[in-house]
Amino acid sequence: MNRDHIQTLQIGSVTLPNNLILAPMAGVTDLPFRLLCKEQGAGLLCMEMVSAKAILYKNRNTEELMAIDPRENPVSLQLFGSDPDIMAEIAHQIEERPFDILDINMGCPVPKIVNNGEGSALMKNPDLAGCIIEKVVSAVKKPVTVKIRKGFDDDHVNAVEMAKIAESAGAAAVAVHGRTREQYYSGKADWDIIRQVKEAVTIPVIGNGDLLTAEDVIAMGEQTGCDGFMIARGAQGNPWIFKQILHYFETGEKLPRPPLQEVVDMILRHARMMLEFKGEYTGIREIRKHAAWYTAGYPGSAKLRVAINEVESYEELEELLLKACKS
Repeated sequence: MNRDHIQTLQIGSVTLPNNLILAPMAGVTDLPFRLLCKEQGAGLLCMEMVSAKAILYKNRNTEELMAIDPRENPVSLQLFGSDPDIMAEIAHQIEERPFDILDINMGCPVPKIVNNGEGSALMKNPDLAGCIIEKVVSAVKKPVTVKIRKGFDDDHVNAVEMAKIAESAGAAAVAVHGRTREQYYSGKADWDIIRQVKEAVTIPVIGNGDLLTAEDVIAMGEQTGCDGFMIARGAQGNPWIFKQILHYFETGEKLPRPPLQEVVDMILRHARMMLEFKGEYTGIREIRKHAAWYTAGYPGSAKLRVAINEVESYEELEELLLKACKS
């Protein structure tokens, strides 16, 4: 076991307590979930991506997306957009908010984002990508990072070129998801592209893709030499993943999966936080998918998931889960 993989990480002027990072995930990494991951030891929390244009046009939903709790820091706010001037203007406008790092999304594969020339569509336009990064870096004092993919598709694998552009434009770090846009989240992540990026730039490189256990972190560290580890789906329904990985690196001991009672306690706490943050109507609907992730793999979970998808109130959810614990 190589304990060197888990260490503090310097991104510009920001020092992370460790290099385990909660990936930005739309519809997942909202404030309540981030706080739970922070408690379990995540070194950096990444917020859900926010549209620069939506902020510009004062879209009401963006305020909730940009909410930050003082207990979260260090936290990274992620912007997406394809107009360099708007991106720079909005970056400057929001800089006084209490985030530590500003991240630019150049990896989102969702069609409506890509069709607007945003997210991973920027992998097809390196010159524009470089211009956006340069203008945003010039507009703010906080460190700017960039999240990219392996490439747009297998015929256009250009993560190394994009990382070099990001570095020369002033980015403080780059996160690399080892899949192309065309792969979305399917298939196996290509960690070798992360190694190639690490060898090509001097700024920190954060590896992303297929990190589900401490062994995965060790394997990615040894294969790529990357500086940080960005955990996405591995954290869904498992905020404990950060604690599990840190514990393994500190002691060499694997923590077992939490018992169902602990999982139920976490779901109910998560639900209460969601309701407080988003109101009962939205909160109870959004906790359903989390509850399905939390309970996956436990006895009777398939049946339980069906029932969870029908709950309309916190009381119903609590009753259902407490009954599942007893059965």
